[in-house]
Amino acid sequence: MTDTIDIPAREHGLIRLFSLDMPPERVKFLSEPGATAQVLGVEELDHAQVDIFKVEDMEDIGLTGYLVEGLGVPRQQVAAETETLDAVQGWVMAVRSRAFAEKAVTLTLDPDVKPIATFAEAHVEKTGAAPVSESAEPYSAPQPDRVRRAQRAKKRQAGIVILIVSLGLLAALASLAVHFL
Repeated sequence: MTDTIDIPAREHGLIRLFSLDMPPERVKFLSEPGATAQVLGVEELDHAQVDIFKVEDMEDIGLTGYLVEGLGVPRQQVAAETETLDAVQGWVMAVRSRAFAEKAVTLTLDPDVKPIATFAEAHVEKTGAAPVSESAEPYSAPQPDRVRRAQRAKKRQAGIVILIVSLGLLAALASLAVHFL
């Protein structure tokens, strides 16, 4: 039986962790375009929002360190799943909500892809009023490039006028020289 997971539209801030019970060659194939979407059973997926790695390769920080330090999952969430996470071995895949581009999708997991846990990213609380200052007003910054561009345009126009007048005088002189010779 295959597992299915419903992802609602505009979901954000969640990280789903899956174990990959497959040979290393097949895991390496998941880096190919569309392969990860295929094992998750979706049409398209932002592969930049998916991390695939071997737990044993995270020897210094481990899976819990990766979640806390690497993905910003609050430590207390990870602590609640410590027993489950400590038992994980082999290849894992972390999929962030952004991978689905805010679309509602149903994941139909390949039999070799097993859900481990879902975590929420830490959110920064926004408090207080927005800062107000003169520099925050539109067009309040100095515009030196605009002034320099206007000056260069005037110089080009003057140069073109001088060139046209010079060419006219040169043509007149050439006409007179041909007439007298």
